[in-house]
Amino acid sequence: MTDDQDLNQLGRMTPPPPADAARRAALQAAMRAFDDADAKKTAVQTQGSGFVRRLSSIATQLWSETMEKKLLLTTSALGGLLILPVAGYISWNIMHDPRMLAGDQQAPVTIEAQPPQVDEPKPVQPQPLPTVEPAAPRQPAVKQAPLARQIEALSSSKTVGQASPAAEKPVAMAPMPAPAVDMARDSIAPQQPSGDRVQRFDTNPVKRVADDPVSTFSIDVDTASYAMVRRALKDGALPDPDSVRVEEMINYFPYDWKGPQSRETPFNTTITVTPTPWNQNTKLMHIGIKGYDVVPAEKPRANLVFLIDVSGSMDEPDKLPLLKSAFHMLVGKLDPKDKVSIVTYAGNAGTVLEPTEVKDKAKIFDALNRLEAGGSTAGEAGIKEAYRLAKANFVKDGVNRVMLATDGDFNVGQSSDDELKTLIEDERKSGVFLSVFGFGEGNYNDQMMQVLAQNGNGTAAYIDTLAEAEKTLVQEATSTLFPIAKDVKIQVEFNPATVAEYRLIGYETRALKREDFNNDRIDAGEIGSGHTVTAIYEITPKNSPAVLTDDLRYAKPNAAAADAKTGSDEYAFFKIRYKLPNGDVSKLITTPVTKANEVSAAESNDVRFSTAVAAFGQKLRGTDSLATYSYADIARLGAGSRGDDAFGYRSEFLSLVRLADALEAKK
Repeated sequence: MTDDQDLNQLGRMTPPPPADAARRAALQAAMRAFDDADAKKTAVQTQGSGFVRRLSSIATQLWSETMEKKLLLTTSALGGLLILPVAGYISWNIMHDPRMLAGDQQAPVTIEAQPPQVDEPKPVQPQPLPTVEPAAPRQPAVKQAPLARQIEALSSSKTVGQASPAAEKPVAMAPMPAPAVDMARDSIAPQQPSGDRVQRFDTNPVKRVADDPVSTFSIDVDTASYAMVRRALKDGALPDPDSVRVEEMINYFPYDWKGPQSRETPFNTTITVTPTPWNQNTKLMHIGIKGYDVVPAEKPRANLVFLIDVSGSMDEPDKLPLLKSAFHMLVGKLDPKDKVSIVTYAGNAGTVLEPTEVKDKAKIFDALNRLEAGGSTAGEAGIKEAYRLAKANFVKDGVNRVMLATDGDFNVGQSSDDELKTLIEDERKSGVFLSVFGFGEGNYNDQMMQVLAQNGNGTAAYIDTLAEAEKTLVQEATSTLFPIAKDVKIQVEFNPATVAEYRLIGYETRALKREDFNNDRIDAGEIGSGHTVTAIYEITPKNSPAVLTDDLRYAKPNAAAADAKTGSDEYAFFKIRYKLPNGDVSKLITTPVTKANEVSAAESNDVRFSTAVAAFGQKLRGTDSLATYSYADIARLGAGSRGDDAFGYRSEFLSLVRLADALEAKK
């Protein structure tokens, strides 16, 4: 026959029906070809190995794999339509990427089948790379699946082997976006800032006692900052200095401070004065507070409302799935008579689970397991609904708490920090406490989480791993859930006769005015059962060579310093004010700090280790006082005071110090 007759006869033939195996094989070939081409763009090759596959080679390879599996006539219409756009994408990518035509230092495409013979590429004279402007700050965006996964999802949208009229018609596919060509792939790109939102603040300055002898702040038992710092370092980047709140890093660790003997006095204070590791001419005044530990028989009944963000931004593995696992663990820790409710919010808020006793765990777990992410974020509506449910089931003399779990990406209703602050301040009057648990990265709103926690009788934690969830919600469940004191404030008055200057390490976002200390209407921090709180001042003794400020020429001599009749041997006078969980009137505890409080740092592992953590946090923030104190010095101090590290937290800290040291060296 002639060629025309052959073609006419072939055109009248009925093609064989599509086969499932052929469709899958064609799809796999298409995805493999795309992945190989994508790997070619991103792989880094050592200098000198410049072999690069040509367009003809990759196209021939795709065709060869199809022919080898005898798929030319058996592939379904859908399979053909899937292959052609992928082949077109690969071709466009190759023709528009000068590296793939010019033979720069990129890894060759790896294809499993035997590659057809190709001509060796002609040598091309290397050209200087163009100047590339630094990348713009990354904006939060919805992550998309790789193209291969999108194709797979499209194919699997129809049951394999099922005939469908839609399958007989051409499938309209959206045009694929042209990939951006990165001409500076081989150069070190500037690090893009995270889309996370953190509060900006200045590090506490050195203050002159003669001018400003009183320091006042709210206690803080939050731990979110430490987990955020750990996440950044393990991701290979030094943390944003403003994400480093030194007091939260210090208070991440449990310490064995001496506790009170009875619930009537909810906490005990231990104060020591030791030499400063990073400055031999100053001292550290170390304040350790331990809360009364509620024993299991005394635990009050709990009324807990889980307020869970199920908006579209929570659709990430480290967000809603991790959140559900975390709350599974918490429910397992609760008493059978405790009650749990679940409120969710996305475009609007709704109650998923009415108050249910924990003894019916299967019902609670089923409600958690059904949660799925999608939609906008109506955080205000969710908060109002959660508080309504908590107040409707209020347990007198019990624990009434809303437990908010979110990435903080509120975008429906009241969403500004000031609006949310007002909302939370109004709701806290009901006697319902708040716990805030942050999840995820890239669009995590840490600043908003701090606003909620600090203004709603609340605490904040950041959960980046299941291990962190276990620490926060299982090991520390009693301190997380059961408050023993609220509105806890600290005020320290320094004696100008013995102390020239002082600096509070951390607590910048918890600072209070001097007059706020005695004002019971001013909100402050909460302490839970068994909680420990640590605060550290660096003080400069009178006449020390470390004094930074000169005496004023025209200032009148301070009477107290000149006469030195009262408290002449005191460094400072410590005061702590607090309210009981159900009280409205504060109580006061005072303690003078004298020469008797001076001890050798070697006497307490807890004092030395918390000092190492304080040094690490200051170093990460770039505090000038630590300029000559290295990460290696911090590691030695921490390693020498690790002590009994039952859960490995202190060992992990030492690994983070080493990571920071290595990353700093690369800058």
